[in-house]
Amino acid sequence: MSLWTSLEPASATVDPGSSTRVGLRLRNTGDVVDEYRFEPVGPIAPWTTVEPRTLRLYPGTTGTVELTFAPPRTPDATAGPNPYAVRITPTEHPEAVTVPEGNLTITPFTELRAELVPPTVKGRFRGRPKLAIDNLGNTKLTASVSGSDNGDQLVYDLHPSNVQIEPGRAAFVDATLKPRKIIWFGPKEQRPYRLTVQRSGVQPEPVDGTYIQRGFLPRWLATLFGTLMALALTFALIWFNYKPHVQSLAQEQPVAAGVTSIAPSPSTTPTPPPAPSQTAAAAPAAPSTEAGNDNGGGGGGGGATATVTAKPKQDTAATAVNRLAAADPGGRHICYRAYIQGTGWSKPVCDGTIAGTIGKNTPIKDINVAVYGVDGSAGNSFVYDSQSTNGQGKWMTWTKIVGDGKDNYIGSTKPADPYLETFTVNVGNGQICGYAHVRNVGWGNQACSDARPALLTLGTWDNTLWLEAFKLTV
Repeated sequence: MSLWTSLEPASATVDPGSSTRVGLRLRNTGDVVDEYRFEPVGPIAPWTTVEPRTLRLYPGTTGTVELTFAPPRTPDATAGPNPYAVRITPTEHPEAVTVPEGNLTITPFTELRAELVPPTVKGRFRGRPKLAIDNLGNTKLTASVSGSDNGDQLVYDLHPSNVQIEPGRAAFVDATLKPRKIIWFGPKEQRPYRLTVQRSGVQPEPVDGTYIQRGFLPRWLATLFGTLMALALTFALIWFNYKPHVQSLAQEQPVAAGVTSIAPSPSTTPTPPPAPSQTAAAAPAAPSTEAGNDNGGGGGGGGATATVTAKPKQDTAATAVNRLAAADPGGRHICYRAYIQGTGWSKPVCDGTIAGTIGKNTPIKDINVAVYGVDGSAGNSFVYDSQSTNGQGKWMTWTKIVGDGKDNYIGSTKPADPYLETFTVNVGNGQICGYAHVRNVGWGNQACSDARPALLTLGTWDNTLWLEAFKLTV
């Protein structure tokens, strides 16, 4: 070997969001002038720069290059020791590659974001919001969730009440709010409440929401009952107090002498008119729709029969997964398709096939998912936010759990609604895995999640990027 190297220091420490430098000394121990090229390798190579990129040394001389490490303040910068290396390739002898190795320790940081979905819920007996908790730090997050309000007017049922979230992942807490008193009549009332995310040794993170409690019977129905009751009482009073006035108009008739005459009694029941005959007029015959009848008879109007062609049923993720289920009743399958901005729905694909586009800068706005053999699915969308102040998008409303063989939609196809940056999906049993392709980033690593309540999250948190393609397996 014609090269001697030394990292100074061999181990370094850096905070996410800042940078540190390490010197790399090398000596040309050969007998010819050589030029060396430097290339960082390893997991932290994207955050490593080398200056200068090349160095020319005479025999027996020593030179130094500087390595700068600048990990971002994101969950990708995993806390703890991270090995790194620099590949040194000599120009004269490219086969004699040297790879000195060092160690960079990234310090931990914690950051979370909590959001109620939706922030306002309505109900007569209960409200069911969801609390989304995102771990934006680079270490595992452990926290407990509790609820409170002024006046102790609500009872809180939280599942789960304790969460553990890996870096870059999210967890959802199902909250059920029950009022202690029922409003039987009257207007609705607003009951502000607060869900608090508590971590050990850290100030709690409060999230405020509003529960609007409605009356058991709406005001209009109570008014209607009152009006009907008043009318019924009035009618009863009139009925029992009404006495009709009867006056006799009978008069005594004179009778002629020697004549006995009895007038016939007038009929008290008038004779009804005769009923119309059912056979008096026949209904007009309906026009024939069979082929060949258009040319028959000379007395008709000669109108043509219109032919209507039914629109073919759209092929969705559910129709695709049900076809697989018919061929493989004992298997586990997932089918899906993407609504691409400016293009529309793609054809459904299944079990690890790519949905979406790559390299065309066309974001996905909506995702249609259907599963079989995994006890249904649910999901949520993280979309572009034009009002963002932290460089990230926002969560939309969590979808309901739909059963096997049924369509689930994560996102929106409306022209005015934003495109997807990230989406979450879960299944009722087993495991779900997937990959995401993000604009200007490419394919990420495979991510997997266990059964509900765990979630598979795919995409980006950056508000300037978007989801272009993905693939899923169960």
